[in-house]
Amino acid sequence: MLEFLLPDAPVGTLALTVALSYLLGSIPFGLVLTRLAGLGDIRQIGSGNIGATNVLRTGNRVLAALTMVLDSGKGAAAALVAHGVAPDLAPFAALAAVLGHMFPVWLRFQGGKGVAAAAGVYLALSWPVGLCTLGVWLAVLLATRISSLSALVAALLSPLFAWYFAGPDVTAVAAILAVLVILRHKDNIGRLRRGAEAKIGAGKK
Repeated sequence: MLEFLLPDAPVGTLALTVALSYLLGSIPFGLVLTRLAGLGDIRQIGSGNIGATNVLRTGNRVLAALTMVLDSGKGAAAALVAHGVAPDLAPFAALAAVLGHMFPVWLRFQGGKGVAAAAGVYLALSWPVGLCTLGVWLAVLLATRISSLSALVAALLSPLFAWYFAGPDVTAVAAILAVLVILRHKDNIGRLRRGAEAKIGAGKK
């Protein structure tokens, strides 16, 4: 049994950590930023997703970059704060933050795909894992200009990076997040198989 499934922290502390991490992760920065910028509801634009890739479809690169930074930051913050309380709480906080981003209570559990939040989590739990995962994501994105494909490849490889650079706790978190990210990209996978997935900078097919 993996060590992170049996934390030493009291149950109450664990529950509070998970709840607060979920709430932090559920802040929909893409939606908030586009509304503040007067661009309307991001859910009515492009793919309808609240993440940075869809924010980019508004034509505002600064907002897209800021969305990515903030979404990554909330995942990292949840893991780092929990680690400061008790190191064995960090994996739980990491997972809760990404789940909050994917299924935010404020948006009827219709959130983002968790890519940026997961990247922040990896950087916080093990910076080599985070850098390798981001490196793969960027390399595939530059080669293909397909955001979903870069996210899927990075998600699939992240457990291998975690196994090599970190311990079983981080590997377990990476494996769980990889499954979640893949499931959230179900429609994208269908379009990739048909050759119909939109590229960044190109019109949506």
